Amino acid sequence: MGLPLVALQLDFLDPALLPLLLIVAGIGLSLAEALAPGAHFVVLGVALLAAGLVGLLLGPLAGPIVLALLVFLFGALALYGYREFDIYGGKGTGQTSDSDSLKGKTGRVTERVTPTDGEIKLDSGGFNPYYAARSLHGEIPEGTEVMVVDPGGGNVVTVESLDLVTEDEIDRELRRGREARGEERQREEETERA
Repeated sequence: MGLPLVALQLDFLDPALLPLLLIVAGIGLSLAEALAPGAHFVVLGVALLAAGLVGLLLGPLAGPIVLALLVFLFGALALYGYREFDIYGGKGTGQTSDSDSLKGKTGRVTERVTPTDGEIKLDSGGFNPYYAARSLHGEIPEGTEVMVVDPGGGNVVTVESLDLVTEDEIDRELRRGREARGEERQREEETERA
C-alpha cells in the first residue's frame, strides 16, 4: 500500500542521452544568440555545449550530477570570458548612458543638415552612430565636421559646424572666470585709490 522510497526517475530518458541533449540545447541557444545578438544566450549555450562534449568524453561517469556541475563550471567560465572580452561594446563605450552624453561629440554630415532636416554620423556613436540632425544657423553641407551643441533627447540632435565653433563651454567658463577676476582687480584698485 505504501509507495517505494525511490527518487523520482524519468524512465523515458536514457542517462546516456543526456550529454547529447545538452549539446543540442547548447547549439540551439548559440544559434538563438546569432539571431538575436545581445540576448546573452551565448553564455548558457556555451556552458551546455561544453558540458555535453565533456559528458560524451566521460561516458558512463557523466551522470546528471556531474553534468550539472560541469554546466555550472563552464557557465561561470563562459560568463567570465563574455564579460572580459566584452564582445558587444568595448567595456560599455559603445553605449550612450543618456542623451546629455552626446553634447560635445563630433562627427560628419552624411546628408545635408538644415534647420529642419539632415543626418550625421558621430565618431563615437555606438552601435548605430547615425542621428537625425538640425543646424542652428543655415545649411551644413555633406562631409562637414560638426559638433553636437544640443542633444535634444537623443533622437534629433542640434549640431554646429566645427568651422563656426570658436568657443566651447569650457572656453566660455574660462572667459567668465578671467572677466570676474579682472572686475575684482578693478574694484581693489579703486579701493586702494580712495
